[in-house]
Amino acid sequence: MKNTIQDKTKLVNSVFSKVYNKYDLMNDVMSLGIHRIWKNKFIDWMNPTYSSSLIDVASGTGDIAKLFSLRNKNLPTVTCVEPNDEMFKKGKENLVSFKNIKWIKSRAEALPVDDNTFDFYSISYGIRNVSDINKTLKEAYRVLKPGGRFMCLEFSKIDNELLNTLYKNYSKVIPTLGKYIVGSAKPYEYLINSIDTFYNQEQLLELITKNGFTKAEYRNLSNGISAIHSGWKI
Repeated sequence: MKNTIQDKTKLVNSVFSKVYNKYDLMNDVMSLGIHRIWKNKFIDWMNPTYSSSLIDVASGTGDIAKLFSLRNKNLPTVTCVEPNDEMFKKGKENLVSFKNIKWIKSRAEALPVDDNTFDFYSISYGIRNVSDINKTLKEAYRVLKPGGRFMCLEFSKIDNELLNTLYKNYSKVIPTLGKYIVGSAKPYEYLINSIDTFYNQEQLLELITKNGFTKAEYRNLSNGISAIHSGWKI
């Protein structure tokens, strides 16, 4: 088990070291460009206030942190967490002008922050890449304040048969597109496989509940191409 976790950690790190400079374009390719709309819907459901604090885990290039901050005139306190060296540097560069946003280089399974600190915990297109999802969820629960909210945006399982067929056929060509975008098909092969093998909406909901969260629920986006999951620490 330990070797499996280490292998996945190394694999994921190598994937993002290859795609970091084209990460936003990669998301456009993977989602047909709709991920920008989904991320806004994610923030809409969070509905943060001026006084809200956020820990955004697997921050990547900082999209969620930026949207969260802009929603309330850059007044909320935001902590971005990213484990990959190249993505970490890219995200910091992207958000260098946001004085209310700080960055921590860390894995989701062991966050170097105090208990009961944040109003919101977000993870966007990152939870399927962690090496231990249960440890990740337990850490999310730990760092949230009582009354805090866990929110996850992730590719999920499509509930429309025709759309599912079309998307699966499209997914087959994504690694080929990857050759032209980042010079290698392998990162895209991993990412497509990680979506196929990840939990469905109900399974992820069950995991969130098992790790302590209450009032857990989810909303499908674009018939389940992506889904938002939410849970509360009471």
